[in-house]
Parts: sequence; structure tokens; C-alpha cells
Amino acid sequence: MQIKFPESFTWGVATAAAQVEGAVFEDGRGPSIWDVFSRLPGKIKNGYLPDIACDSYHKVERDVEMLKELGVKSYRFSFSWSRILPEGTGKVNEKGIIYYKKLLALLKENGIRANATMYHWDLPYALQMKGGFGNREIVKWFCEYASVLLDNFGEDIDMWATFNEPIATYVGYAQGFFAPGLQDEKYARQALHHLLLCHGECVKLFREHMFTHASIGIVVDVWKHYPAREGNAEDQSIAVTSNEIRGYGMFLHPLFLGGYSKELMNYFEINHLTPDIQDGDFETICQPLDFYGLNFYNGLYDNADEIREMEKTRKAGGNYQDRPENHPEALKDVLHMLVEKYHVDIPIYITENGVPIDDADGREANLDDQSRIEYVKNVLIWLHKAIEEGIDVRGYYLWSLMDNFEWSAGYAARYGLYYTDYETLERIPKKSAKWYAQVTRENGLLIDAVPQA
Repeated sequence: MQIKFPESFTWGVATAAAQVEGAVFEDGRGPSIWDVFSRLPGKIKNGYLPDIACDSYHKVERDVEMLKELGVKSYRFSFSWSRILPEGTGKVNEKGIIYYKKLLALLKENGIRANATMYHWDLPYALQMKGGFGNREIVKWFCEYASVLLDNFGEDIDMWATFNEPIATYVGYAQGFFAPGLQDEKYARQALHHLLLCHGECVKLFREHMFTHASIGIVVDVWKHYPAREGNAEDQSIAVTSNEIRGYGMFLHPLFLGGYSKELMNYFEINHLTPDIQDGDFETICQPLDFYGLNFYNGLYDNADEIREMEKTRKAGGNYQDRPENHPEALKDVLHMLVEKYHVDIPIYITENGVPIDDADGREANLDDQSRIEYVKNVLIWLHKAIEEGIDVRGYYLWSLMDNFEWSAGYAARYGLYYTDYETLERIPKKSAKWYAQVTRENGLLIDAVPQA
């Protein structure tokens, strides 16, 4: 049978500046925290660097050709703060402005709408040296950067997102395995509060421009945790902690409900981690938005006994391969949660979804990526069911247009519809690219059966 999506449904693909652009030392660009972090021994798999990545800075025409081949209506990308303002503030790098104007002109020529993220994890290193998001001055710095973007690109962008997955800042400041590589939870909690303030002030700045059709939102990923064993108190406790204290609840509560959750505030108080919260902060953070971007990859089931075994193996120096099962059915539950628990009453877009194939599996296995097709197909089935149940989802962006620099995984994890040959920088369509082009063309897909909820 065939399932069809609404006529106005937006099909797209997504990338991020630090993952595809390369040219990190060219045309006046300053270093980002990822440029520095990637040079620390052992931080990136196989010691890979983002210096060249996919070289989209020089191959932007080919990238837009691929978008056309896929038949997508929208391209989600991010601006590089370091390319626009090499020192984070101050002098604007005109060559950076020219690059993005070229990209936007190509998109417009080809009838592809722009969905742009202001911040996708790549803070200018010069600002990190001043305390980064841990310094409340970041609100002023970010608004200066946002002003440059809005003044130069304004309504050339159909959808603006202030931030992508703010949790990356927590991982980078509290847990050490993302840039800038720090392990200070109190600093991280303060940084997240400042990041949310940046978002709120930026939304207010955007409204002042009174654009006629451009919209603004934020992108927050949701990896919802469930207790693996019904009624098991340990499993339940782990799931609550993963969701409310170290996951999506850190952001969705203040963004949509106007404050931190009871569970998170209790955690702050018990562990002496309460950030400095000033009068009016939550009013600033909880700004009305035009859309919500959901990055969804999987649902996770927590088993306390299995987690203990994992930790024992790791501490003993063993290589515990944690390969969770795929639970695409969690997408429908997550979408209902957004509406029913967090009162998200604005259009929702799936701004990222995908699955990697390991580079070690070889070129042919990556090109013949039927497993990716099956995964995405199942996600789309559950997405369609959610839409049928009344959830207002307006679009879907597959991660990613092409294989790219996948942060701490380097180039080992291949998410792309196009295979990137990192020696020649050639982009080669995978089996999934041809399949996704058919989905976008037909605004739907053939399936064997509709799963039961």
C-alpha cells in the first residue's frame, strides 16, 4: 500500500557548517572550538580533523546540484560564526558573507527554500577564551552575531533556528567528549542557562525586524528514555534522570513551560549546581516561536543491570559495543509528548533523522545502503501515523545530504545519502539517495503494512 503526506509537506535534507564546509583557515575565518578540540590527542576517532571535511566551501555548486537531484523543497544548513565574525565579535568577515550569499542565491535559483541554523555547536574559540557560554556576556555576543545574520540575509531565509541541540554544550562543558572538552558540571549548567537566554533575546531581536514571511524557532533533540522493565524502580529512576536532568527536559521546560522542572531544580539544590538565575530570565527564555524543530533518532530503554555490566566492562578496559535497537515507534510517542506535556502548539518539523553505516563496512556496503532505507521507511510510517492522529508536523529533513565530519566519530560514521570519497571529495549517490528522491517526488512511499500502535 502507499501512504501519502499532506500536499504542503516539506521534504528536505540537513547539514552543518563545521561538518561539511572545510576551508577552516581560508578567507579570514577564525578557529572554532571544534577546530581546537579536534587537535587534542584521542578526542576524535582516528585523529581525524575537520579542516577539509566535504569542502563545501569550494563545492557549493555541486551540493546544490545534489539537492536538485533529490527533489527536496528545503535545505537545512548552518552559518559558521567563525566565518562571519572571526573573533566572535567586532569586524565582519566580508568573504564569509559572500560565501553564504552565493549559497542562498543558488538555492533560490533552484527553487529550494533555506532553513538556517545560527549556532550548530561551533563557537568561535576567541569567545571560549573569554568563558564561552559560561560568561553571561555571551548573550550580548550572540545577539551581535545574530544581528549581522539578520541584517545581511533577513528574508532570504525562510526558517531561522537560533540553536541546534543545545545539549551539545552540556556534553562539551560537563562531560568532556565534545568541544571544548571540559568536565565541570556547575559551569555547564550555567552555560546552558545563558544559552537559553541567548535564544530568547535573539527571538526578540528577530521580531524587531518585522520580516514579512521569515519564521523563527529552535531545534531540540529528543532521545526519550523508557524503563526497560515495567515496575522496576531503578530502571524508572534512570529514565527520569536521562530525560529530565540530562536530556530534553533541561530545555523543553524553560522554553515552553516557563521554568526548570521540579526534578531538575531538586537535582540542582542537592548537588549545589543551581545556576545564577536573574529576575526576568524565564520570561526572556519562554518566547513565542513560529515552529519547533525536532531531531529524532531513536527511543532508548534503560536496564539498570545492563548498564552496570557496561560500566564494569569499560572500567576493566574492555570494548563494550553498545548498539541499541532501533525504536522508530518512539517518534509518535515523542510527538504526542511535545503537544500534550510541553504544550507545543506550533508547527513541528523533523529537522534531523537518519542512521549511520560504519566506514569500516566498506565502500560497497555504504553505497548499497538498504538498511538505511528500511530505517527511514519505518520512521516515516510512524510519522505519518502521528500526522493522522492530529499532530501538526509540516516537514521532514533527513540527516544528511552527504557523509561528513561526524564530530567525535570523525569520518567513521557515514550518514549521507551521498557517499563522500574523502580523497577525491567526489560525491556519489547511494541507493538511499535514489529511494529518497522517489519519496520526495511522490510525496509518500510504498509500504508492506501499517504497524499497530
